[in-house]
Amino acid sequence: MSKILVTGATGLLGIKIIDHLLKRIPANQIVALARDAEKGINISEKGVEVRVADYFNYDALLQAFEGIEKVLLIGSHSFTDRFTQHYNAITAARQAGVKHIVYNSIMRKDRIFPDISDSDIFSEQTLKASGLTYTILHQPPFTEVLHFYYGFTPYDKGFRLSKGKGKMSPVTRNDLAEAEAVILTTSGHENKSYDLTGSEAISFADIAKILEDLKGQPVPYEVIADKAYKDMRIAEGIPPFMAEFAFNWVDFINSGEYDGSPEVIEDLLGRKTMTMRAYLENTQELEKPQI
Repeated sequence: MSKILVTGATGLLGIKIIDHLLKRIPANQIVALARDAEKGINISEKGVEVRVADYFNYDALLQAFEGIEKVLLIGSHSFTDRFTQHYNAITAARQAGVKHIVYNSIMRKDRIFPDISDSDIFSEQTLKASGLTYTILHQPPFTEVLHFYYGFTPYDKGFRLSKGKGKMSPVTRNDLAEAEAVILTTSGHENKSYDLTGSEAISFADIAKILEDLKGQPVPYEVIADKAYKDMRIAEGIPPFMAEFAFNWVDFINSGEYDGSPEVIEDLLGRKTMTMRAYLENTQELEKPQI
C-alpha cells in the first residue's frame, strides 16, 4: 500500500490538504508530519498517522519518511534557514526510499523575492538534481492574508499603499489544498511544474471597491511613497523587518508578479476558484478577516 506524507501538516494549509486527501483516499494511506506531537492530536483522531520530526533533524526525517512513496513538502517559514531545512528534507527522503516529492514554492516571474525566492530556487534545483520524481507547485498570495498588506481597518483609514495598482491572481488556502490533494492522488504530474493561480485577476484598488460595495461606506485609495508605507506599518506596531516584508509583497503584487493564468487550477478543481468578493462576503468580520 503506497503512502503519502504531508509535511507541515498542522499548519493552516497542511490541515486543509489532509482534509481533502481524506475525501479521496483512505486515512491509512496518509501520514502527517508535525514538529509537535500535541498539535497533531486532532489529525490522529481522524485516523491519520502522525509522525514527529523537525526539518533540522536529519535522523528524525529519515525515520519519518520510512515506508513513504510520495511526500508533499510545504516550505518552511521565512526568516529561518530554509536552505538547510529543505535540503535535509529532500536528501532524507531520497535516502529513505521516497519516490516522488511535490514541493510548494512561491510563484515568480522575473523578480527574486527577498528571503523567499532564493531558497525556493535552491530547493527546486536540489530536488531536480536528486533523481527523485518531482512536481513543483508555484502558488500566488493567499486570499486570506491580503488584509495584512492593505491594513486591518480599511473603513477607518482606507487603502494607503505604495507602487501603483497592478493585478494579482490570489487563491484561498482551501482551493489550493484541494488542487494539491488532486495532484497527490492522480497520475500525470511527474516532473512537471505548475502555477496554481486563482481564476480572478484583481488589484488592491478592486478590493477597496468591493469592500466599499459590501458595506456602502467609502474606502479611499491613496498611493504613497515606499518609505511612508513602511513607516506607517511600523507605527501600527509591526517590527521593521516585517514592515519591509509587507512592503515587498505590495511591491511584487502591484508590479503584476502574481498575475497568472487559471487554467491549471480550474482543470484540477473542475471549477473556478473562490473570488475575493465571495471570500469577503463569507468573512464574518470585514474589518479584520481571519488569517
